[in-house]
Amino acid sequence: MKTVKARRPQPAIREGRAADQQRSANKAGSRGKSAAQPLQTPFAKTGATKKKPVSASEAARNRAKNLPDTGRSSTPATGTRKRGNSTVGMSRMIAQAIAKTTGAREVQGIKTPTEAAETTQTTIVHHGDKSNKNVKRAKRMKQRQGSQQELAFQQILREKRLASTEIDDDRLQKVLAYSGLGSRRDMEEVIEAERVTIGGRIATLGCKVSPGDEVRIDGKRVALKWPDRMVRIIMYHKQEGELVSRDDPEGRVTVFDRLRRVYSSKWIAIGRLDFNTTGLLLFTTSGELANRMTHPSFQVEREYAVRVHGQLTPEQMKELTQGVKLDDGEAHFTRIEDRGGEGSNHWYHVVIKEGRNREVRRMFEHFNIMVSRLTRIRFGMFSLPGRLKRGEFYELSETEVLAATKWAGLTMMGQVKS
Repeated sequence: MKTVKARRPQPAIREGRAADQQRSANKAGSRGKSAAQPLQTPFAKTGATKKKPVSASEAARNRAKNLPDTGRSSTPATGTRKRGNSTVGMSRMIAQAIAKTTGAREVQGIKTPTEAAETTQTTIVHHGDKSNKNVKRAKRMKQRQGSQQELAFQQILREKRLASTEIDDDRLQKVLAYSGLGSRRDMEEVIEAERVTIGGRIATLGCKVSPGDEVRIDGKRVALKWPDRMVRIIMYHKQEGELVSRDDPEGRVTVFDRLRRVYSSKWIAIGRLDFNTTGLLLFTTSGELANRMTHPSFQVEREYAVRVHGQLTPEQMKELTQGVKLDDGEAHFTRIEDRGGEGSNHWYHVVIKEGRNREVRRMFEHFNIMVSRLTRIRFGMFSLPGRLKRGEFYELSETEVLAATKWAGLTMMGQVKS
């Protein structure tokens, strides 16, 4: 196989390239050194950019022949001078644009992107310290769907609404609290400060409001919410370390952080559980239902499973049902049952008809018996489902809510029957 050697270019082509290099060097020199000096690139210091000098005789021969331009680039592969000139020009344009933009921002009072990012980050951190945004929402308990007939009936109940003429007048602080603007005490303070107006007139504490009235707080109109739809009820299995409160100054987790938000009204906790007490906790959108179940005059039963260190004597169990004296008055169990145990732990099931602060624990501490675990397993007609795990919730269906409101003596909309 023959080897083909690369041919050297003809003398005319070599002389044309040399002429192109000479013309490029003359043009670069005429532009001045002011633009090329500020740009210090690594290529400028290397020997690759140096050009070989052309003798006078060779330059004369090139001019005599007057060879045409071949159109090829006469600069070396690095292209240091041309790149430097174009880059410097572009850098000057960018610097001028940045200066103009910065001056305009200072005149208009606009923050730079760095300042804006720092402000946003500070705001997010402060907001995160105030509210528990990283708390996981409670999961819904899995359940089977009913028959087609039951689902159709539930859909009818869900879509039913009361007309505005069928809704009775109610106290202003109660309506504002139901609309999710705060607790009743907070709304009473706002009304006493003369910050609320009804139809342009300053409202007073105890006045009533009806659908269609224009209510404003600090001059801003408030969209009031009314109990014009069916009551909603949720059973939640409370865990240890959760507060039954809407706001906590220490930033601890609350049960309302676990629940999903309801837009038509707000969740109302039916009773409370201590920080270390677990078990059944009810939520509803009806204030009347919550009042019926928690007020001492209605005597609604609450059943607890209690684990203690030690064991009660028959005389102590009898005394607990008859009544013991506490710091805030006398208290007694309606019923107490011994459920046995192993080792030093013993279980009891107790029933009580009131819900004072730490009442069950204090009644056992009256006999120097410490409670190690306390779980509420029933509240009125609602029992804690065995499939409802800790941290999960179950929303009652429309047919179950209808039975609950009938048991409480209320309408399906949560109103007192006339």
